Amino acid sequence: MTIRILPAIGDPDAARAVSSLLHQLPDAEPAPAVADSAALLHALAGAAAQGAGAPAAGAPPAAGQPSAVEALPEVVLVHERIGPTPALELIREVALRFPAVGVVLITTDAGPALFSAAMDAGARGIVGMPLGYDELAARVQAAAQWSAGVRVHLGGSPEAVPGPAGTLVTVTGAKGGVGTTVTAVQLALAARAAGRSVALVDLDLQSGDVASYLDVQFRRSVVDLAGIHDISVRVLQDAVHDHHTGLGLLLAPEEGERGEEVDDRAARQIIGALRSRYEVVLVDCGSQMQSANAAAVELADLALLVTTPDVVAVRAAKRQVRLWDRLQIRKAEDTTTVVNRLTRNTEIQPPLVAKATGTQVARTHVPAAFKELQPCVDAGRMQDLDNRSTVKQALCALAGELGLVDSPAARQGRGSHRARPTLTGRKRKAITPGAAPGSGGVPGQAPGAASGAGPGSGTRFGVRRGPAAAAGGQGPFDPSGEG
Repeated sequence: MTIRILPAIGDPDAARAVSSLLHQLPDAEPAPAVADSAALLHALAGAAAQGAGAPAAGAPPAAGQPSAVEALPEVVLVHERIGPTPALELIREVALRFPAVGVVLITTDAGPALFSAAMDAGARGIVGMPLGYDELAARVQAAAQWSAGVRVHLGGSPEAVPGPAGTLVTVTGAKGGVGTTVTAVQLALAARAAGRSVALVDLDLQSGDVASYLDVQFRRSVVDLAGIHDISVRVLQDAVHDHHTGLGLLLAPEEGERGEEVDDRAARQIIGALRSRYEVVLVDCGSQMQSANAAAVELADLALLVTTPDVVAVRAAKRQVRLWDRLQIRKAEDTTTVVNRLTRNTEIQPPLVAKATGTQVARTHVPAAFKELQPCVDAGRMQDLDNRSTVKQALCALAGELGLVDSPAARQGRGSHRARPTLTGRKRKAITPGAAPGSGGVPGQAPGAASGAGPGSGTRFGVRRGPAAAAGGQGPFDPSGEG
């Protein structure tokens, strides 16, 4: 969101310096500086009156008039040498008449006494002179976030909030090798292709492979942000790699032992900074729980748990869910399990996974088709995966189901397995009047799984095969068994 800034600076040299820095701030819309206190109050009153539709300027904005509030700038910068009204008196006047505006004082004396007096007057921060980019950016952003929160309560639009608002999605593997990173990368690419700003974070700190999958050579990693207590916009931009696909990548360190430097406090701060800059933040948490990725799962709007439909992986998923519950990270019912590498003749079907783990299972299942992935995986260019790939189509449908992609197809539920062709992707044959039910193509299956079932062997999802299933037994996997 654009942050409108109105500087009130009487010194021409200081006004030029401040204006130069303000034009470097991302998403900032600085207005020309006003030279004295009277001009500042007149400009604010005029903006409020114009927004409220009043015939004349000069009246303060009335409560309950959202248009008047929204017409005001989010941030006002007041220089200590402003006149004729002293700076602190002017700040108090602005705070009383325009409570939805965040005021920042620019001063050469940033000592505790002045800081306390400025806070008492109603300022939202102090910037010391000589001015620095990082400090100015941090104070302006903090004041803008406070202003947006106040405007929501005064009747402004919630969409005006520039603070942490991005959707946080974590992708965790039940165990290693179940396709966690492929899922995270393809979901991020799908959200970016839909026009959303996306950050992809690799919090598999010891063995993260996001850089390898996207053919990235990098200098900075998430570790470089771990020791910074106030992550400014400039610092975040330096650490995030701008990929040619449009993704912002915050990668795991090359030296796995350095991952210990990222604790839960650092993870929360990093994720908060990213959510204030991107619409979607996707985090690859790997399969090993550490304090950093545990904090990410706890904060997530959507927590995905990836598993394959085999006994070992599903039992690992069950252990992961129980671990989260014991540590009070996340409840099972708030977790969504994604079944990867599903085939039509798999013994363990999604309903059984849901019963075993106690989680929700995504309607969209990803087929087993590694031959489609192998060229891109070996080349380290997952972004080049063919659009006709059944794996890519399934993951794009999953993105639609999760709300990361807003498309007509997603809204109509085309991502659901109930509206898909057969697992092999082949055209269904017509069922003859004398054919037994289920002997031909099977509706309700996800596309493009690896073939392996002969003609007429189709089954519906949730119906288990084999002698044990036919006899009514539990088969080789007992969902109630301890893993």
